[in-house]
Amino acid sequence: MEEFRHSYSRLCKESGAEPQETVLQQLQGLPRGRLDLATQSLTMDTCRALGELLQKEALLTELILSDCMLSEEGATLLLQGLCANTVVRFLDLKGNNLRAAGAEALGKLLRQNKSIQSLTLEWNNIGAWEDAFATFCRALAGNGALRQLDLRNNQISHKGAEELALALTRNASLQQLDLRWNDIGLLGGRALVNCLPRNKTLWRLELAGNNVPGDILRAVEQAMDHNRDRQTTFRENQARTHVLSKEVQHLQEEKSKQFLDLMETIEKQRKEMARSSRASAIRVGQLQEALNERHSIINALKAKLQMAEAALALSEQKAQGLGELLATAEQEQRSLAQRQAKEHRLEQQEAAERESKLLRDLSAANEKTLLLRNQVDELERKVGSQQEQLFLARQELTNTAAELKTRAIQAEEHLELEKKRSRQNLGDLERLRAKEVEHLTRRLEESERAMQERVQRLEASRLSLEEELSRVKAAALSERGQAEEELIKAKNQVRLEEQRLAHLEEKLRLLAQARDEAQSACLQQRQTVAEAQAQAGQLGLQVEGLRRRLQELQQELSNKDQEKVAEVTRVRVELQEQNGRLQAELTAQEALREKVAALERQLKVITGDHREALLDRESENASLREKLRLKEAEIARIREEEAQRASFLQNAVLAYVQGSPLRAMSPQK
Repeated sequence: MEEFRHSYSRLCKESGAEPQETVLQQLQGLPRGRLDLATQSLTMDTCRALGELLQKEALLTELILSDCMLSEEGATLLLQGLCANTVVRFLDLKGNNLRAAGAEALGKLLRQNKSIQSLTLEWNNIGAWEDAFATFCRALAGNGALRQLDLRNNQISHKGAEELALALTRNASLQQLDLRWNDIGLLGGRALVNCLPRNKTLWRLELAGNNVPGDILRAVEQAMDHNRDRQTTFRENQARTHVLSKEVQHLQEEKSKQFLDLMETIEKQRKEMARSSRASAIRVGQLQEALNERHSIINALKAKLQMAEAALALSEQKAQGLGELLATAEQEQRSLAQRQAKEHRLEQQEAAERESKLLRDLSAANEKTLLLRNQVDELERKVGSQQEQLFLARQELTNTAAELKTRAIQAEEHLELEKKRSRQNLGDLERLRAKEVEHLTRRLEESERAMQERVQRLEASRLSLEEELSRVKAAALSERGQAEEELIKAKNQVRLEEQRLAHLEEKLRLLAQARDEAQSACLQQRQTVAEAQAQAGQLGLQVEGLRRRLQELQQELSNKDQEKVAEVTRVRVELQEQNGRLQAELTAQEALREKVAALERQLKVITGDHREALLDRESENASLREKLRLKEAEIARIREEEAQRASFLQNAVLAYVQGSPLRAMSPQK
């Protein structure tokens, strides 16, 4: 990294720009093979220098440039440098606001670079420009190295999703694709689902936060599970074929070793025969030289010569037998190889048939489980909606009951306060009346001597007024008692509705106003009486005015009484209307209760059906598990049979090699 740092400084100075201090500090302590410049604001000159360095850099495998606020030109320069790089495996360009030019540069990178396997483009805007994103998708379709692609939060619309779907139909290397938090929608989700059957390598596709319906998400998940299972089976088959090829190679190596051992033994025997032939020739020479000297041992030498010739013939016969055995061994080896190839092909066909059967069974089981899951989800949604309706109905009932209780309590408190106020007002009126009467009696006793006739008239008028007042009070008390009785009767009904209480409070307020007016009128009458008593000396002319005033007051009182009677009748009518409304509400509540009971019964029926369906699904799942267990047992049995066949084949080859005549004739090492 120190050499990379010096090269960066040199290139910046050659271009006439100063190297960034933050970048130099970041380059100072980086680990080998990893360049992390995250959250560093890279200038144009820095991007140009880094692009030139990345063209020749052969040690970096990870390049992290997230949140670097790259401009379009800077990102283009960096990506142009990466086009010629053959070492970088991981590239992170998160949060750089790449747009149209960045998308085109990324497309050029994917077309030319053959080493990048992971590309992170989260929090960019390459999907907002449809033409540039289409070029990026076309480059992705021809790329054969990329394994992981992150396109979260890139404003990809349904048209961009369609371009991606076209790219996925031709791409054969991408395995993981993250498209969360875009704007793909229903059309884009359908396009992606339609392209997945033609893509066999993609096994992870994230579509959360795209307004994609749940059925499409489930279809995508099912396709991903299918691809994942296919890849696992493909890897298992590759592993099996690799193991079998290793075993075959091992057998071939052992056979070649055995053949080499046979050839070595044959060579040794040939060398021994050559040595024996040379020794026999030497002996023959010695014998021929000794013939001139020893005629007595000619017969013995002839016999020895005949024995040597016989041994030579035997050795030649042995050599011919060894050649025939070698030819038969080669033929047997060829036939054995052919039989093994046939058995291997048959085993591969049987394994392919078994795998296809298993895949069909698994697909059928997956479809059944998916249908069962859909039914379970629908039932759960229905149950949840009905439970929510019941809960809302119960909550409304409890809320209305609580509100009516509180309103009834408030109405009772208000009525008690009104009663107390009316009692206090009546007591005050009575005390004032008693005081005024006493005052009038004193004044009248003082003025009896001068104006007895007038006082008698005034007393008569006072008595008449008092009688009228007593009648008015009695009528008011009776009306008030009737109103209190009616209010007491209406208390239980008033507890169920707040709006009706508002009307009743308004009527009580009007009654209180009328009562206050009556009290004010009484006070005015008393004031007039006091003025008349104070002006006892001037009663001559004022008595007539007082009488007229009293008549007017009586008329007003009668009018007030009539108004009170009319108000009381109106209140009674309104109370009767409220009673009718309350009865209607009670009937409506009874109907609601019946509906709630019907819903509860329906809920019980649905829960019973749901439980039965769950039990059926559990039984089906148990049967499927049993089938899977039987399939696994069959696969294990097949594997054991294959292992036994391999062991039998190995034992047969070893027995053949150990029991062959060549090994018996070969000397011991």
